[in-house]
Amino acid sequence: MTAPNPGTHPRAFLEHLYWAAVRRALPAHTLAAYLPAPPAQPGARTLVLGAGKAAGAMVQALEAAWPADAPLQGLVVTRYGHTPPRPAGAPAPRIEIVEAAHPVPDAAGLAAAQRMLALTRGLRAHDLVICLISGGGSSLLTLPAQWEGGGVSLEDKQHINQALLASGATIAEINCVRKHLSGIKGGRLAQACAPARVVTLLISDVPGDDPSVIASGPTVPDPTTSAQALQILQRYGIALAPHVRQRLEGGALETPKPGDAHFADNSVHLIATPLQSLQAAAEAARAAGLPAHILSDEMEGESREVGRVHAALARAVAQHGQPFARPCVILSGGETTVTLRPLPAGAPKGRGGRAGEFCMGLAQALQGQAGVYALAADTDGIDGVEDNAGAWVAPDTLARAQALGLTVDSCLDRNDACGYFGPLGDLFTTGPTHTNVNDFRAILVL
Repeated sequence: MTAPNPGTHPRAFLEHLYWAAVRRALPAHTLAAYLPAPPAQPGARTLVLGAGKAAGAMVQALEAAWPADAPLQGLVVTRYGHTPPRPAGAPAPRIEIVEAAHPVPDAAGLAAAQRMLALTRGLRAHDLVICLISGGGSSLLTLPAQWEGGGVSLEDKQHINQALLASGATIAEINCVRKHLSGIKGGRLAQACAPARVVTLLISDVPGDDPSVIASGPTVPDPTTSAQALQILQRYGIALAPHVRQRLEGGALETPKPGDAHFADNSVHLIATPLQSLQAAAEAARAAGLPAHILSDEMEGESREVGRVHAALARAVAQHGQPFARPCVILSGGETTVTLRPLPAGAPKGRGGRAGEFCMGLAQALQGQAGVYALAADTDGIDGVEDNAGAWVAPDTLARAQALGLTVDSCLDRNDACGYFGPLGDLFTTGPTHTNVNDFRAILVL
């Protein structure tokens, strides 16, 4: 696809780079190469299980590549509205796709997890389980831990999840807690599948591409501990019901660890990663004649602060030609966080996500720098819980906002990216992309 001219159409050029990144992570382009052969033994089952924002697209890619005469059954869960339309002329589906809530779990996700565990009953050593896992699976595949005489309720999980999301905790910290309060994450799904062989295909949405963090690692061993989960909850001041705290303190909710025999014959394959998508965007920029520089695919930290750091770099390039000569494109990925600020009584709640918060911090620190344009967006097409994927920043962003009576400082105070960029017409909206390799950030310096 021919790139728009960055000098005359900077916004269209940045969108071109975004879609290059997304296309690289689409399951239709990557999944088939990692599929195992169907089991050879007559009567053997092939069971497909999965969860995540890309689960529906992963199922479609698998069904298209799987032999028509080979047995196949299963169930995956994806976010509401993220089931892709079936291609025209495609045969009837063999794997069921259901939808549930994200980022806070709901009863539909609980029912899906219960059904998945039921499907694993009776699996034998010659059976095959293919697990399709992508970002968002932690919330979508929810099964609160239970024990004789008690357990974690769905309401407990919802409260803890909401509190962690608002706290500024990293995704690794959040998923450590999730794993230890779950009956299916943190390797427990693989335990349920034993003695069948489990092949896990992953689309990474986490810094470092750690399989035990992606969707809270339902099919891989967990190196974290109950003690660490407790420390995280204490660090962010998140309360636990006394009976749940007691189980964590006593180690009764510990997860299966590396070396556990249940994982001995299993395999894990990363079929798409954030770095691969950033590399695809960089290649698209270079094909258009612009140098492209990837800072990192593992950036974490408070979104607004990461935006300010990117602004300092962009200003240095624009004003001094250091550390990169202009024109150029600066790319980065990872998973930043947003700590929700307390609001005065009666104040309207802000709306937005990580990408929008990044863009507010970026615009604030750029101070209208000439020649600098940016797009930050989530590669799943949804920034937080809103309908937009992210937002645009241009040299005139602050001036246009001021003309409408908007200040970036007040909107940052309310975590209100939608309230800032919406009236400007600068929200970037794509709809679900059916993949998820996390944050995408591109800054064009002309």
